[in-house]
Amino acid sequence: MKVIFPVVMLLLVSVVMPVDAASPKVTELAVTTKVSKGKPIDAVHRISYRSVKFLYGFTRTLSEPPQETTVTQVWLRDGQPFKEVTMPVKGRRWRLYSTLPIDASSVGRWRLEVRDADGQLLKATEFHIN
Repeated sequence: MKVIFPVVMLLLVSVVMPVDAASPKVTELAVTTKVSKGKPIDAVHRISYRSVKFLYGFTRTLSEPPQETTVTQVWLRDGQPFKEVTMPVKGRRWRLYSTLPIDASSVGRWRLEVRDADGQLLKATEFHIN
């Protein structure tokens, strides 16, 4: 009886205590000039502000097990937060994107980060606007 009681208590605690859902995994992250048919058409690493009026931050996620959560895309310019967009993830495989308008004032070093609902960094990419 002495051995069974601790094992039963351990089982009860593990059943009653909620387990934090794992963050979705970012399987693809790209800064692109266009999203077509749910896919980025290119990956920008350096671009002139004269080329396009918008850039898109494209993220593809995989959630095991499937779950509903959110991710936040954080656009940073020269290391400083510029724009944050929080979006829902509603399935096992999910695609989402946000936009960044660009003009002459956008010149500089940029970074796009994807963060989970708790603010933990999942993935990042860097690019430069001339």
